[in-house]
Amino acid sequence: MIDKILILDFGSQYTQLIARRVRELNVYCEIHPYNKIPSLENVSGVILSGSPSSVRQEDAPTPELSNIIDKIPLLGICYGAQWLIHHYGGKVQKSETREYGRAMLKIKNHQDPLLDNISSESQVWMSHGDTITDTPDYVINIARTEDVKNAAYRFLDRDIWGIQFHPEVYHTTEGKTLISNFVINIAKTSQNWTPDSFVDSTVEEIRNTVKNEHVVLGLSGGVDSSVAALLLHKAIGSQLTCIFVDNGLLRKNEFSDVLDKYKSLGLNVKGVDAKQIFYDALAGLKDPEDKRKAIGKTFIDVFDQEAQLLNNVKWLAQGTIYPDIIESVSVNGPSATIKSHHNVGGLPDYMKLKIIEPLKTLFKDEVRRVGKSIQLPEIILNRHPFPGPGLGIRILGDVNAEKVRILQEVDYIFIEGLKKHGLYNDVWQAGAILLPVQSVGVMGDERTYENAVALRAVSSTDGMTADWCHLPYEFLAEVSNQIINRVKGINRVTYDISSKPPATIEWE
Repeated sequence: MIDKILILDFGSQYTQLIARRVRELNVYCEIHPYNKIPSLENVSGVILSGSPSSVRQEDAPTPELSNIIDKIPLLGICYGAQWLIHHYGGKVQKSETREYGRAMLKIKNHQDPLLDNISSESQVWMSHGDTITDTPDYVINIARTEDVKNAAYRFLDRDIWGIQFHPEVYHTTEGKTLISNFVINIAKTSQNWTPDSFVDSTVEEIRNTVKNEHVVLGLSGGVDSSVAALLLHKAIGSQLTCIFVDNGLLRKNEFSDVLDKYKSLGLNVKGVDAKQIFYDALAGLKDPEDKRKAIGKTFIDVFDQEAQLLNNVKWLAQGTIYPDIIESVSVNGPSATIKSHHNVGGLPDYMKLKIIEPLKTLFKDEVRRVGKSIQLPEIILNRHPFPGPGLGIRILGDVNAEKVRILQEVDYIFIEGLKKHGLYNDVWQAGAILLPVQSVGVMGDERTYENAVALRAVSSTDGMTADWCHLPYEFLAEVSNQIINRVKGINRVTYDISSKPPATIEWE
């Protein structure tokens, strides 16, 4: 089995970024809640994340590390570093000065393996309200900042290090080097986590799991389900049946175009026109969660009806990816619902199918790299992410066929414009939102009172954080003019300049 890094999550907003940086080293890692530590088989190193909690509070998150300490190298980041010192009798107190944002790390011990090849003064990113004031005698200081005396430390008699800054964020300029020092040099983890190795191991795992039984997969037209389908096809061939449902909430011409592409790949796929069933289920619903749930339930009903027509189906395959799983589990049980994930949970008992999720360990950009490895066509591989509920959550308020038609036309002009001007591949995700707002306009000599739309384009790596794209004004002016002139019912176009956080990529 492949060796790995274990990241124990204490609720930090940056935990996934730690995993991203480790994965960038071609090293496999997993995130688990601090209170649900898995088997340590093949774990070469452990990282303790930060946390919004304080080690000084009565109910401070407290991990059980007896099976890790003295056996596996350990790195504590912020809360993790403070907890280790607190646990071994040192002092952690509330900071007297504000310790947020950029700071300059001053190296005291250049021989320490954690700080190998890091500059004498290096920019780091601080984000904590507590600070380590006193350490046990067997702990030595290896770096500080102007305001933080114990910015980095190590235990003399154990393979334990701690840092009171975030090496995983972009603002820590040599953070990747530090993480590499721990993961590669100290923990001695193999750098064999590559797309090709993932394909080989996953295909073998699918074959061993499914054996001679049949699998059904719901295709969405997106990258995740498409890569999952090709991996399954590579592993079990005709034992896989794909169902592509037209929920009436897809982009213009998407159902026919994508269905043809799937068939050209040799996939056994059936297209199902269920537009009216979804429109009926959405009638009168305005709340975003109500719409998501209605779309999800209707999809399951349609999908189940089609799956019942197949013989010997024992498995349901899903394109679930790692962020879906992480966001659905927190250190204190289910996390607060930002939005329902259509791939996580929600499978009714009556379907009686076992679940197989070949992509559940991958982040979004890793899915694309795997897709490239198995030669997924560019038209699907480089498509922008598209929400599972489709245009149903890009129409604010109630949904009907006419609103879908309007938004499809607007979206088509926007997306085709990005492609025409060579901007499409510079954007992580783009789309249009139909607003429940009407505004006064003038067309010719006539007064109009029609709908407004918002255009949204963001840059991102994996969708966890995102910034709005600074598209050229000339492009936005051209697209706005085309939308208003060509799409009856629209007389105003706006552009969304919100980042994530605090906003989300989708409006609903």
